[in-house]
Amino acid sequence: TIQSQNAYLRQWKCKFKDYINSLMIREAPPANRLCSVCKKDGVYRCHGCFNEPLFCTDCCRIQHQRHPFHRISQWTGSFFQETSLIKVGLHIHLAHDGTPCPSSTDDSSDFFQWSDTDDNIDDDYPEGPFIQPVRDSDRPAITVVDKSGVHSLSICYCQCPSALSRDIQLFQAGLFPASFTRPKTAFTFAVLDDFLLDNLECGTSAMNYYSKIRRLTSSIFPLMVPDRYRELMRAARQWRQCKLYKWHGFAHKDDQPKDGDLALFCPACPQPGINLDLSTSTVAQPDDTPSWLMTRYLVMDGNFKAEHMHPVNPSDEVSLMDGLGFMVSDERYKSHLAIAQDNVQRLDCNNHRAVNQANASRQRLEATGIGGCACARHGCFVPHSMVDFQKGERSMNMDYALSQALNYKTDGISRAITFYDINCQYNKYLKDRIASSMYLSIPIGMDIIPGIGLWHVHGHQDNCFVRYASNFIHGTGRIDGEIMETLWAPLNIISPSARGMGTPHRKEVLDYQMNDCNFMKMIRITKFLSRKFKEAIKGASESKLAFDNLNETANPDMVVLWKAEEALAHANRAEDPTAMDIYEVRLERGKSPTKKQQELRLLQAQNRPEHPVINPPGRRGAATWLATGLTIEESQISLCKDVRSLRMHPTDMQLLRVARCRDKLHTQITSFLEMSPTYLGVGVNVNDPDCLVTVCNSLDDCEDYSDFDEDQNPDLDVHNASIFQPELTVIPLPSNIGAVRCRELGLTNLIKEEIALREGQANDALHAIRVHLGDKAVLFRNTVRSAKSQASSTRAWTRVRSVETAVNLHARIYSKCRSQLAKLPDHDLLKKYLPLKKEDLKASSAVADPNARGQRDTPLSWFWSLDVQGDTSGNDWMTEFYRVNWLRTKALRDRWNEEVILVKHEMQWSINFFTHRAKQWLCHMHNATSAGLTGHTCYAARQSHIYDLLAAHAEDAFRKMIVGIEVPVPG
Repeated sequence: TIQSQNAYLRQWKCKFKDYINSLMIREAPPANRLCSVCKKDGVYRCHGCFNEPLFCTDCCRIQHQRHPFHRISQWTGSFFQETSLIKVGLHIHLAHDGTPCPSSTDDSSDFFQWSDTDDNIDDDYPEGPFIQPVRDSDRPAITVVDKSGVHSLSICYCQCPSALSRDIQLFQAGLFPASFTRPKTAFTFAVLDDFLLDNLECGTSAMNYYSKIRRLTSSIFPLMVPDRYRELMRAARQWRQCKLYKWHGFAHKDDQPKDGDLALFCPACPQPGINLDLSTSTVAQPDDTPSWLMTRYLVMDGNFKAEHMHPVNPSDEVSLMDGLGFMVSDERYKSHLAIAQDNVQRLDCNNHRAVNQANASRQRLEATGIGGCACARHGCFVPHSMVDFQKGERSMNMDYALSQALNYKTDGISRAITFYDINCQYNKYLKDRIASSMYLSIPIGMDIIPGIGLWHVHGHQDNCFVRYASNFIHGTGRIDGEIMETLWAPLNIISPSARGMGTPHRKEVLDYQMNDCNFMKMIRITKFLSRKFKEAIKGASESKLAFDNLNETANPDMVVLWKAEEALAHANRAEDPTAMDIYEVRLERGKSPTKKQQELRLLQAQNRPEHPVINPPGRRGAATWLATGLTIEESQISLCKDVRSLRMHPTDMQLLRVARCRDKLHTQITSFLEMSPTYLGVGVNVNDPDCLVTVCNSLDDCEDYSDFDEDQNPDLDVHNASIFQPELTVIPLPSNIGAVRCRELGLTNLIKEEIALREGQANDALHAIRVHLGDKAVLFRNTVRSAKSQASSTRAWTRVRSVETAVNLHARIYSKCRSQLAKLPDHDLLKKYLPLKKEDLKASSAVADPNARGQRDTPLSWFWSLDVQGDTSGNDWMTEFYRVNWLRTKALRDRWNEEVILVKHEMQWSINFFTHRAKQWLCHMHNATSAGLTGHTCYAARQSHIYDLLAAHAEDAFRKMIVGIEVPVPG
């Protein structure tokens, strides 16, 4: 049996003493203190060799000729003291397979003539634990930085007439020189690789990494270790460039890389000429290929954590890979910004964060963030499409990023779907902005279809959902449009350390991070697509069953009409996004105004010139204050309901959620009370309960609809005086102060305004009840009754209970609203707004199936016809619900069917991508062989083999997945 981790810890507690004793025994040498090789007197212990063996001086030198970066200690007679291999006479011979150069003569170079850097800090300390270089001009020493620490080693260069320069000799030995003429510092390839990997995975900065190296070298006196921090940063930049050129094949050819050539892209996205041959069509069934298949799916977003400060000396900066990775080339981008117009659009939708950030402060910052594009289906950054923001996320920035992304390997692709948080605003004048700029372009004939991510779209106006959500975009499959939010997380790890770098250095770091992100996506694409295919098959099957059940019971004539509406809407959406409003309930609201409409009417009325000034200037805006009070009252009802629904033993998370809600509500009430003297005058003491008509629970005035509540705990003491409960606070509204007292205080107009707002509140509550009861009726008819298993039945009833909870909440709000209206004089609204009964809120047969036998004359509750224009009846309301439900269910089925088709093609495109890369490297190998470049040949052969393995693995995994699952035929 598998034990838990805590079980192992309990065993550890019993064994701890033995382990700590064994650890202390290792501090002493063996009893005989003999060399592990020659059995002579052992003096040195190596901490890098396995089991830390003991060596004599000669054996230590000989054994470490190939391991010069091991750390050793010398036995002093009482303990082991750290020392260096240079003390045992170790010399590193470059070239000649590690043997002394036959042409070697005494090296007359003076070690102390100069060095790579000024180690001023070392001059402040006496000679200490760090082993200083041996001052021997015949054997010049060099400082080598390795993963194991900083070492001082004696380096012997090859002196043959044909010998390479010293820096190249070091480089061929796996040491990256810090300078090129007479190098005195070098970094091992291992330490550079380790730093770059630490930077990628952990976000470790160069300063922190080198601080770790210094502590590894000397735990007591790390400041006495030579400071090579600046050299490490520079060498890491050079090493990144070497690695990227090597990985992308530019070491095998003389061509200079172009924009984006040093960056990986998505293997599963269609790329003509790479994983897709449009001339012969690699699609399995070209005649059945849907027109939307060749689509580039892009998601756009900005990241305001990737800031960059102004460089200290921008004119002296050197760029190594400008525009060759993901960040765009600097010169052309700045030229675009210089002529681009910063037009502030009038917002037709909600106030979006990205638009507001356009005015973000740029003090001390060269860049307030970055933005760009990634493939929306797999989350790979698009090469040469990432830009810096100078003043927030402006259209001119994102236009350039999108233009570059749309032109990256899209020859032959005529359709692009873009997801952007504010696409409802951004896309309006996109084509005009592109046409007016010489630096922007999109491929000829390419259609751009705008979309908004499923998370952000709910922050928009309601009509944006059906117009821009991926659920209703033909050919999207199952995309949430939010994948780029997940890509920022690893990038934000390194953003703080890159904030103060030079501009080219920062771009290179970001390029390398994004390239690694794409690389990890590439090697995991097989598992990702296999999981997506499995989900797609299941989703297609379930959505088909749901739609078929709904379609079979629908009126055939209505289905024909609905299909025609759907086809027309999709045909017109490019020119008119409002065509997609068919997916919303289209029954217009009647004469019953909403609370917001009533508030707006009151505010407009008091600002008209002909309006009598019945309120003093200080009381203007009372309608908004009263509306805030009604909103607080609704929050109190919701919170009371949540408190009452707690179990006998609530969890800490449940209690924390309630505590947070209480804190937020308390803040709102406090702000409301602070404003009350402005509108009520000083005659009302809002802190005196006697001034109010009643002090009670927010639910006490409401009808009891608890039959709908799930997991309710009636025994819970919600009146616990030891806990502050803002949900029980009665706020000073006219209905709570009382009509008599209000007249005494001259608040008659406030009473009239509250009556108007209460009318709007009642309309809102009844409208929400109708919507949720319609949803509940559809659920009963098409989900609960069609459930074939216990699991599906449980899921169906969970959805029903969720809707019932919403119905219950709005019923309580309506009941509270009606009870407050009863306290207000001079109106007859109670004749219109009747009491709600429990039976009114049940999904009866008349609601669940209005066309069923025997239901023709069954009346619906009074509120079904209260807010619908003309002679619209409750049955017409439900017909509209079924129309929308049919369209949305069909859209869900279509998206899942598209997902099955897309994932199957993406599987083949991924295999084609790996095969293409393998052939590319095979071609490089043949060219290198012809040129006699052995190293180039070997590397190309290895890379070709790697991509062959990836292709074979993907093909095998996909074949097993497809064979193991019966693919339904899309209907």
